[in-house]
Amino acid sequence: MKVAVYRREHFNAAHRLHNPSWTDEENVRVFGKCNNANYHGHNYELEVKVVGEVHPDTGYVVDLKWLSDLIQMEITDRFDHKNLNLDVPEFRTLLPSAENIAVVVYDILRKKIDPSLELKIRLYETARNYVEYPA
Repeated sequence: MKVAVYRREHFNAAHRLHNPSWTDEENVRVFGKCNNANYHGHNYELEVKVVGEVHPDTGYVVDLKWLSDLIQMEITDRFDHKNLNLDVPEFRTLLPSAENIAVVVYDILRKKIDPSLELKIRLYETARNYVEYPA
């Protein structure tokens, strides 16, 4: 009996989408306002989905308090109120697009969650724009 459990967390962060190998004009054409030289911010909503068998002793797929603490320690503390481009080592050479943020979050959490459990990340950059990884 597989069950999916979800945990939602929130963080605020600034970023800039800018490809240094392109001209300023091309960056503006492709990234528009997201290329603002002074960065811009989002109120990100992070949804972490874990799927697995219900453990007969606990009735849990995973302890949601443990999952919340894990997300807080590994993601929120690392990303919240940060400039992703400047303050988060994973984005020093990787564009901090919503897609790449979701992959980085997945990679960080995947190392800490039992490999028998499925993991999916949904990241809302705005109320209408979100990404999922893996797709």
